[in-house]
Amino acid sequence: MRRFSWTMKRMTALTFDVPAPTGPDRTGTSAMHLVDSTRSDASAPSGQRELMVNVWYPAEPDARGEVARYMPPKQALAWDEDTRLSGDLGASAGFVDLPEVRTHSLIDVPVRPGAHPVVLFSPGYYHSRFQNTAHIEELASHGYIVVAMDHTHETPVEFPGGRLVPGTGEPIATTPTYRSAIAARVADTRFVLDQLAGFRDGVAADADGKQLPPGLAAALDLERTGMFGFSAGGYTTARAMFVDLRIAAGANLDGTLADDKLESPTSEISERGLDRPLLLFGSDGSQRLADPNDREHYDLSWVHFWKSHQSWKLNLQLPGAKHIAFTDLLYVYADLLRQLVPNDLELRQLASNRTLGTVDPARGLAAQRAYLTAYFDQVLRHNPSPLLNGPSADFPEITFVP
Repeated sequence: MRRFSWTMKRMTALTFDVPAPTGPDRTGTSAMHLVDSTRSDASAPSGQRELMVNVWYPAEPDARGEVARYMPPKQALAWDEDTRLSGDLGASAGFVDLPEVRTHSLIDVPVRPGAHPVVLFSPGYYHSRFQNTAHIEELASHGYIVVAMDHTHETPVEFPGGRLVPGTGEPIATTPTYRSAIAARVADTRFVLDQLAGFRDGVAADADGKQLPPGLAAALDLERTGMFGFSAGGYTTARAMFVDLRIAAGANLDGTLADDKLESPTSEISERGLDRPLLLFGSDGSQRLADPNDREHYDLSWVHFWKSHQSWKLNLQLPGAKHIAFTDLLYVYADLLRQLVPNDLELRQLASNRTLGTVDPARGLAAQRAYLTAYFDQVLRHNPSPLLNGPSADFPEITFVP
């Protein structure tokens, strides 16, 4: 986001409201520390690869507990510095007070009884597992168990006890670095699937001995496992599906399906496709409808994938959206700008357009949550959704890409 000429009159930190999920379930969440003994990491205390994940889930209706904060404090400050969330508003890191933001989920409360489908989430390159909290809580409120991963050393990660492992601090990786990062992400994904199977089969605690939320083990229906991700997380989803049959379906939020979409705009994934469903949900920059003659401004890997994919597929466009509009920043920026310049609609709109595109934040998020939930309902629960059959009067802004 570019700097604009407003005056920083407000000295107190800003927060924002996470949009409430629309499903019938209350939601719970639990942070877990996992250690992969099969992969080494000299920087870790154990000498082995460490991960932090959060599990969101449908909670018991009468659950009571502490409401989860958006992000742990040390991780929040480091992530703010790396992404320049506060900096692009003309302030120092921490001006947007992420740890003071409350979500809609209760910490470590009991899981609603029943077998619940599982959906993994992988964030964008150097981004956080919390960056799509609104999408994740939406799925949990509709009865899904969602497991979001931080990919250590890409993004700042706060481990138990306040130990912070820094991230790369670089939004754009070189092709070799990016390829290596995707490989690590796929390995993280497969390890997390192994850990979930262990929880289901009787492992009762994480690497630090923290007990699972009551009822979680029995609720994990790993026979119905899906995955979604934003940007590099979308590519991670497709790559993980390519090598691991445990993932029955995936969704890619605006992620290129190649290691470098300009220098080498195809990949094994885009050339061969997959044998299980994958939803593509993209911005103008991913879709050939934006400008079919401009190679630098649409993603050829999506075109190749669409032709080669061997299973059910759907390609949706959110017209007017820029890349980052497929994360929480879609509503976060809108909320922050309303607080910073409450009386200047034109300036707010200009700032929003340059960062998010012309998409309406509330409508854009509602559409993403609705289509993502309908998709997983159809492919994991086998509940067909009319929303996926073609253009809808409920969301006329969504384009079905042929």
